[in-house]
Amino acid sequence: MSKTIDFDQFLAVDIRVGTVIAADPYPEARKPAIKLTIDFGDEIGVRKSSAQITAYYTTDTLVGRQVAAVVNFPPRQIGKYMSEVLTLGFPDADGAVVLFAPDIRVTNGARLF
Repeated sequence: MSKTIDFDQFLAVDIRVGTVIAADPYPEARKPAIKLTIDFGDEIGVRKSSAQITAYYTTDTLVGRQVAAVVNFPPRQIGKYMSEVLTLGFPDADGAVVLFAPDIRVTNGARLF
């Protein structure tokens, strides 16, 4: 477990939900990954993310799916691709990523609290 933080530190991490509007293979990545284009609604807009989620997801199954992501980290260069948000997931028993998402559709851009 990580050290205890206060509520203001939690609020500093801006986690929002968005809908995947495009998903493309990223064969140039060091580890298998998929390039996501995610719509976070009017306030945030469309952002890109590289995600190592190939164990359970394909490009075809991701489009239209809602995902959660940290939207206020600085962009990060992942190989030749600029990732603008950190898509969130949990490891399964073997370490493969399972996406974190609402089980009922919510408004794009809704903030986790």
